[in-house]
Amino acid sequence: MNHSQNVDHESVLRARAILLGSGRIGLHEEIRAYRVLAQVGPLTYLPKLARALLMLSHQEFRNQPEIRLNLTAEALGAVRKLDASEPKRTELLIDTLNSYQRQLYTLGRRAEGFAVREEMALTGRRAFKDGEVSSPVFGCAPLAAGLAEEGRHLEAAQLYGEVVEALRSADDASGSGLWWSMVEWSAELDAAGLHDAAIDAFTELSAVGRTELEGGRSSLSIRVWELVRLAQMLDARARHDEARTTRGEVLTLLAELAATGERKSWSNILDWWTVLLGLSGRADEQPAPGEPAPPFGSLDWSPDIRHAYFEGRAALKENVAVLTPLAERDPHRHLAELITVQRRLTIRAALHQQGHHYRFMENLRPLFDEGVALARRSAGLGEDQGPGLLARALIDRSTLLVAGSHYTEAHDDFQEAAALLG
Repeated sequence: MNHSQNVDHESVLRARAILLGSGRIGLHEEIRAYRVLAQVGPLTYLPKLARALLMLSHQEFRNQPEIRLNLTAEALGAVRKLDASEPKRTELLIDTLNSYQRQLYTLGRRAEGFAVREEMALTGRRAFKDGEVSSPVFGCAPLAAGLAEEGRHLEAAQLYGEVVEALRSADDASGSGLWWSMVEWSAELDAAGLHDAAIDAFTELSAVGRTELEGGRSSLSIRVWELVRLAQMLDARARHDEARTTRGEVLTLLAELAATGERKSWSNILDWWTVLLGLSGRADEQPAPGEPAPPFGSLDWSPDIRHAYFEGRAALKENVAVLTPLAERDPHRHLAELITVQRRLTIRAALHQQGHHYRFMENLRPLFDEGVALARRSAGLGEDQGPGLLARALIDRSTLLVAGSHYTEAHDDFQEAAALLG
C-alpha cells in the first residue's frame, strides 16, 4: 500500500492517542496507527508495524493466502526501510523474508519463493561477516530445504554440512538442533548418491544420540528409531554384519522398554519417528522428471509440496482398491506392487500425524497391521523378496508400537524381523 509521505500533525496525534489510550485496541487499529507513526518515527514504528502485520496475517487470514501474501509483503517493505545499521534489523528481515517465502510457496510461486530463500541465506552470511549474528549459516536452512525439493541434492548436502559444522562449533554442540540437522545432512548425502558418506554422517548422529540418551536428554524410543534407520542404511549398502550388530542394540533397548518402559516421561517425540519412517520410504516416492519432491529427512517442507503429498493419498487409496482383487487372483504378479503402494499410503498417513498426535495409534495401527498381513502372504509365496518384505513390515510396525508405548509387542515384531534378516 502507498501512504502519503505528508502526514498532518492531527493524524499523528490521533495515532498516538490510540496507542496510549487506556482501552484495549484491535490489531487493525494498531496497524493503522503504526502506518501513520512510521513516517515520523521510522526507527521505533517500522519494526512494530512489520510485526503487527505478520501477526494479523497469521491470526485472521490463515486460510486466505493472497491476503497473507499482501500483508507479508507490506511487512517486508517496512523492514527494508529500516537503516542497515539498526540493531536487530537483520533478524527481523530474515524472519519477515521467511514468512514471505512461505506465502509464495503456498500459492505455488516456487521460483519467487526460492529467490527469497537465496536472499535470506545471503543476508545471513553478510550479517555474519559484519559481526551482526553469531552463526555463519544464519538464515540458510530454508534454502537447503528448497535445494532438496528441487532435486539439487549435492548442493543441499553441502549446505546442510555447513549447518552441522556451525552447530558442532557452537558452545553447546549437542541437543535436538544438531540431531535434526544431521538427519537432513545424511538424507541429502544419500539422495545425492554419496551413500557411504551418508552412513558416516548418520553414524555420527548415532553417537550424538547415544550421548544424549546417556545424559538423560533423549529417550529410549528415539534411540530405537535412529538405530533402526542406521541398520536399514547399512543393509542397503550390503554392510550386513554392521546392520546385524545395530539390530542387536535395538533388541537390547526394546527389551529394556518392554521390562521397565522409558527411563523418564517424554512428550511430543512422534516427529522423530515419522521423519525417519518417511525417509525409509523415499525410494518409492520418485518424482516425475523436473518436478519438485518432499525433502524427506526434514520437517521443513514448503506448503505446496506438503499439500500435494497429502492430497496424493486419495489416488493411492484408489490404487490399493484396484490392486487388492488383482493380488487375490494373481499374487505372483500383483502382490509386490500392492505392498509398495500400501506402504506409501501408510507412510503418508503417519507423516500426516505430525503435529496432530491425537488418536494416532487408532488411526495408524490398521494400516501397519495390513502391511504385515500383505507381507506374510508374500513370504508364503516362496519368492526371494518375501522374507525381506515381511521383515520390513514388521520393523515398520515395531517402530509404530514403540511410538504408542506398546513395547512388548514392538519387541516381538522386531525379534521376528531380526530372525528373518539373519
